[in-house]
Formats: sequence, C-alpha cells, structure tokens
Amino acid sequence: MEIGIDSFAATGNLHSKLDAEGNIKAMEQLLARIELADRAGLDVFGIGEHHRKEFLDSATSVILAAAAARTNNIRLASAVTVLSAADPVRLFQQFATLDIISRGRAEMVVGRGSSIEAFPLFGFSLQDYDALFSEKLDLLLKIRENDTITWSGRFRAPLHDQAVYPRPVQERLPIWVGVGGTPASFVRAGTLGLPLMVAIIGGDTERFRPLVDLYRRAGEKAGYAPEELKVGIHSLGYVADTTEQAAEEYYPGYAETFTKLGRERGWPPVTRAGFDAQRAAKGAYLIGSPEVVAEKIIRHSEALGGVSRFTFQMDNAGLSHQQLMTAIELIGKKIKPLVK
Repeated sequence: MEIGIDSFAATGNLHSKLDAEGNIKAMEQLLARIELADRAGLDVFGIGEHHRKEFLDSATSVILAAAAARTNNIRLASAVTVLSAADPVRLFQQFATLDIISRGRAEMVVGRGSSIEAFPLFGFSLQDYDALFSEKLDLLLKIRENDTITWSGRFRAPLHDQAVYPRPVQERLPIWVGVGGTPASFVRAGTLGLPLMVAIIGGDTERFRPLVDLYRRAGEKAGYAPEELKVGIHSLGYVADTTEQAAEEYYPGYAETFTKLGRERGWPPVTRAGFDAQRAAKGAYLIGSPEVVAEKIIRHSEALGGVSRFTFQMDNAGLSHQQLMTAIELIGKKIKPLVK
C-alpha cells in the first residue's frame, strides 16, 4: 500500500487580514514538509484546489512544480483538481510540464468539486455540475491518449486536428477520479477503468464497501482486470507519540475549522463526543499513535476489500509546522513499515 499526505496549503490565517509575509512563510513551510515527506520515504504528496482566503492552493500545479525541484522520489499529485471548472487542454499541459520537471512523478486526482467556489469564479453554473465533469473528463482522457485530437462538446470550443503539447514523460499520465458518496461517480470511474480516490471525512469507513464493490463490478463489466481497478482513501488524520497526545493536539483546530465550514454548508456544530466517535475503531479519522493508526489503516483496507493508497489530510488551524513535521516523520518511519 502506498502512503502519503494531502494538503490544502492552509495559511492558518482565519482571523486576520491577508498578510504577504505570512503567506510566504506558510508556503515555505509547506514545501519543507513535502521535502521531509520525500526524505521520510512517503509515496505521494497531494495538493488540493480551493479559492478561499485560508488556503494557498488555487494554482496547484505551480506548488507541485516548486516541490518537484526540491524532491527526488515522491509522487506529486493534485488532491483534487476541480475538473468541472477547468480547461482540460490547459490542465493537461500543466501536468505534462510538471511530469517533465519531476522526471515522471506527476499525477492528477480529478473531481467534480465539493468546494464549489470555483464555479462562479470561472463562469460555470452549478446546474451543470455533473455534465461539466463528464464532458471534461472525456476530453482529458482523449488528450492523454492522443497527441492530436478532434473533439466537440457543450462547454468548450471544438478542437479540429489540434495537437496538444508538451507530452508527459510517463506513457500514460496517471489520472484518478476523486469521489465522495455518489454511486454514479463510482460506476463512472469503474466503467472508464480509472483508479478511484475515495474522500472519507466522516462516518464509518466500512459503509463505503457497497460503493467500492459497485466500482469494481462496473470496471470488470467494462473489461478491466481487478489489478487495474485501484482504490485509494483520503481521510483526516494526525499522528503523535501517543494517541492521547494526538487527539489533544488535533481537536482544537479541527473543531474551529469544521465548525466554521459547517456554518457555510449546514452541518451541525463540532462536538468532542462526535470527534471521539470518529476516531474510534470504525470511525473514519486516523488520529493516534503510530501503532494505533497503522492498525486502523489495515482494518480500513480489509473493510473495503483492499486499498492501494492511503493519504492523510492534516491541514489544521491548530497544528504548528513543527507538529506537522513530526507527524510526517512518524508516518514515514513508523507507520509505513508497520503497514507493510
């Protein structure tokens, strides 16, 4: 199983005005964490896409390119790219360029976007939420397979014998489909034979088993071998020397961030009891000591019929850069060997 980190490039700037020096410091610390993840032997580092004050990840490929120049082995991915609001031609060019800079370490995780601020920002309607993604994924995959394409659709100008360059170092640039809990999204990924990245940010992980089975059945029906149908999990997590320490360090910032997000999305306020339930044996969160978290990763993988990749989402207003660095070291030096 591959193990990695996903980041939203959080600024930690939830209460004050935007500050250029603070943003510079936050970005430098993020790049330092990616360097450490590479040295610690982690397999992948993903950068999300948001268009909000508290995150610096609106230009994902730019951050990943900076990281590529400072790392040697770790794979560099989006987590996720809001494909519905992007131009697939430009997106492919950006990640092909990243692939060249990184000598073949670029990947994309594309999704419809649970954070919807990109839609009005780039002039798209939420009424076309799924149709946009479906059409743009079709174009992106055609570009991946062909240097020159002819294509037409509803949401973009047609292409007539148009060449798309540069081409990536990898023969087929890896493209994962990021999903939440919509059955049709699991079926689509399986039918296309694309690897699946499941964002599990609440509830019991095992409740996703029927959806993962749906993905695998759709893939097999479409003629793909089981080994081609990879499944990954993206989940909130944090590691410290002891489980008690991890919970006490993680909870304050988690509660603040998710209570704020909940007011925007209609979620109930965060409670400590709810948080503790999520980090219990079957809960989605992986928060604890290396031994506890490693055991839970294995249990989650078994519950879903085998997982190829697990990524921790640790951005949190209450965690310092040093706490995150320590957690990355523990994941690389202790959790990864335990899982293997």
